[in-house]
Amino acid sequence: MDIIQLDTAKEFAAMEDAYECSGGDSSVLKMADVSNLVISGNKILSANQTEGVVLKKKSTESGVDIVLTIKKGHTIPNPVHLCFGVLPKEGLQQINVTMIAEEDASVELIAHCTFPNAEHVVHKMDGRIFIHRNASLRYNETHFHGDKGGVEVIPKAKVKIEEGGRYHTGFTLITGKVGLLDLDYEVDAGKDAICELNAKVYGKGNDKILIKEKVLLNGENARSVIKSRVAISDNAFAEFTGVTEGHAPYARGHVDCVEVVQGNAVAKAVPIVMVDNPLAKVTHEAAIGSVDKKQVDTLMARGLDESEAIDAIVKGMLK
Repeated sequence: MDIIQLDTAKEFAAMEDAYECSGGDSSVLKMADVSNLVISGNKILSANQTEGVVLKKKSTESGVDIVLTIKKGHTIPNPVHLCFGVLPKEGLQQINVTMIAEEDASVELIAHCTFPNAEHVVHKMDGRIFIHRNASLRYNETHFHGDKGGVEVIPKAKVKIEEGGRYHTGFTLITGKVGLLDLDYEVDAGKDAICELNAKVYGKGNDKILIKEKVLLNGENARSVIKSRVAISDNAFAEFTGVTEGHAPYARGHVDCVEVVQGNAVAKAVPIVMVDNPLAKVTHEAAIGSVDKKQVDTLMARGLDESEAIDAIVKGMLK
């Protein structure tokens, strides 16, 4: 394992603390048998690669360029852990990442993005993901933004799944204020490919949440699910756009969106489905509403005030 010493020791310790705040177990960042990468701003604080994992990284003026490859035929026994963050109140972090799961490879990636002191921080991620024949890649990303809402998170990703490939992604931001989230993912699914996209976000105050997820079912028998759970309160705004297009025989896709609204918040759901092959089928469902009053009354009878009860119900739904 390569951990940069000297001036970065305190920064690494601070990133460990922030990693814990975002729900991670920082001990994995020091395990020799676990691949990991820790980035603070544009500094690479820790990097480790295990058998079957090839990790190339380079610092840039405002972030880091990353190429992560899972070699052909390798099943990685432990999740690969990624930690991205900005510790100061202000800053820009640009992460350019390419992920490649070669033929018959399998891996789980767990990312934690943390901005505990942010007052004006911009985090951008431009991703390219390639999942080759019969490979499997799971990517779960959890965010922690502190309580000031001074973060702009702008993740963009293009995903290509070859025949028999599997892709699962989860994006979770339910701790701290969101600030601005502008998420845009697009997936090209080939023959017999399977993909699932999940997003869970809790917005408060003046948070603004924009989620766009698109799946192109271009291969015969390709399957997909886009699932979004968003809760907003106060003066927050959320707009979810889920797009699924069926272009091949026996392709099957579904878009599922639920949004919970409280206070003066405004939510929009835009499911878009399109089919141009008579043997393909795509469905959708969307629901927007408030928290169930009976559940709120039950929790208030047990000693919570109204805002605490609503918060508990919403977080339960998101978890």
